[in-house]
Amino acid sequence: MTKANTSRHTGSITEQKAKQFLIEQGLLFVDQNIHCRQGEIDLIMKEGDTFVFIEVKYRKNNHFGGAIYAVSTPKQRKLKHCVAFYLHKIHLNEYNTPCRFDVVALEGDINQPQITWLKNAF
Repeated sequence: MTKANTSRHTGSITEQKAKQFLIEQGLLFVDQNIHCRQGEIDLIMKEGDTFVFIEVKYRKNNHFGGAIYAVSTPKQRKLKHCVAFYLHKIHLNEYNTPCRFDVVALEGDINQPQITWLKNAF
């Protein structure tokens, strides 16, 4: 397996773990891996009437700040563009639709990672 395939496989595993974790916390699954020109939304969930757009990050260790610190300002901008695209696509207005951005950070052993959920991260 190439590094790209390994990264994609790791991303798929961690997104599934994050999705399951959020479902257990009471969120409703809506969609995942929504692509647009600016990037990708990992998970879309709902909590009540609020759309929750989730960026999932995994790091084996926290030597370089950990998974949470991997969501840079440029990455946040790209996600906001993707969300505007997604909401427009489903005929909703980004200004009148309750939504928030969360980060689910997984660290450690990929089979049993430590999960940190940052609500309303940016």
